[in-house]
Amino acid sequence: MASATASLPHDIIGGILCRLGVKDLLRLRCVSKECCCLIDDPGFIKLHLSHSVKINSNLSLILQIRYGRHFSIRFDSLETFQMLKPEEQLFDISGYQKLNSPLDESGEEQGFFVLGSCNGLLGLVNNQEEVSLWNPSTRRSQMLPTARIRFSPPRLSFRVIFYGFGYDHISDDYKLVRLVQFNGREGDAFVSEVKVYSLKTNSWRRIKDFPFYLRVLSGVSGALVNNALHWLASEKPTETRTLLVAFDLGTEEYRVVELPDCLADWYCGSFHVMDGCLCIIATHLNFQGIDIWMMKEYGVKESWIKFISIHQKLRSRLAANVLPLFQFKNRDSVLLNIEGSMFVYDLRSKWAHKLGNEGGLMPLKTEIMVESLVPPNGGGASFNDNNHRGGKKKRKNTKHQHGGKKTRDDGILSGEVHPVL
Repeated sequence: MASATASLPHDIIGGILCRLGVKDLLRLRCVSKECCCLIDDPGFIKLHLSHSVKINSNLSLILQIRYGRHFSIRFDSLETFQMLKPEEQLFDISGYQKLNSPLDESGEEQGFFVLGSCNGLLGLVNNQEEVSLWNPSTRRSQMLPTARIRFSPPRLSFRVIFYGFGYDHISDDYKLVRLVQFNGREGDAFVSEVKVYSLKTNSWRRIKDFPFYLRVLSGVSGALVNNALHWLASEKPTETRTLLVAFDLGTEEYRVVELPDCLADWYCGSFHVMDGCLCIIATHLNFQGIDIWMMKEYGVKESWIKFISIHQKLRSRLAANVLPLFQFKNRDSVLLNIEGSMFVYDLRSKWAHKLGNEGGLMPLKTEIMVESLVPPNGGGASFNDNNHRGGKKKRKNTKHQHGGKKTRDDGILSGEVHPVL
């Protein structure tokens, strides 16, 4: 392998290796010093990610089930699901891979929640409000420093925390947004505190408060499109008109994205991203059906189209329980998660066919993740080889320095962790 790579230009070798999966690339790192340097190179990491995104390869489906437990299923092509018949099993138990959170150093299953997925990195939070960035493919993670909540209004006792995670291509930085909203038990009183974490600086900054009331039932994680995170909101708690509010990761400013006028009589219960486009899931106020609207051209109000309309009898009539995952390459069908069950929606017949899941997991939330080599510490792609070999991980901490951050001897980078007050 070493002699073969020595006779080929690096760009040709990189073009070949970028077609491999992450696990294969991690094995190749051990073949030679040249392979190791190439795979660790930030330019190759970007090339590998770009190729995976372009051809929809190296994808995993993340499944959140009860009590904050997560599993993943890897598939090489989204077209795998299109070949399934309604009576066939979507999730074979043998295909599950349990995801063990890096937040649980004690080994106890305390549960965690995915705040967002971007370029192979997952933002995680546990019940103690400890936040981590994690690459499940390389098993590397970084604990974020403490971001204390600096105020507690005396008359506003109901607190909700919203998050958003994404990559800002302008500053070439990964950012995590935490929005703490304090609500009054009655009336329109609410206040907020917004902080932004930068992976480059490994620090939090407080920015100006969020000027809208965030909808709790629409989900706490922001949707990333066009270098901005999005949430459903309203002017105030008693206001029924839905607003789609964006937070620009580059300018760190808020703006309202216009929704189609015809949704005035609909309840917009949730939102999602599919094929790089924003989707709004809406239920008619008389609960006669569920529609999914897609913005084909970002920021253009006239580009909203009614993409899916479901009027067949389902267990749930709530838009918050419907999630579009992806559209198949032939553009004729879409995979949907409806209240924990998987459906293939035929765009021609306008009918949703339920896929079998007898005895399988019933996911409360699903998310697609592209597997990548992107490091969660914001630095170079320096790996600890022991982290990719078999055997149990050591729990004992070693207090040596690595790039200004403490490292554990399992190769997972972390900062100091304190309970968030």
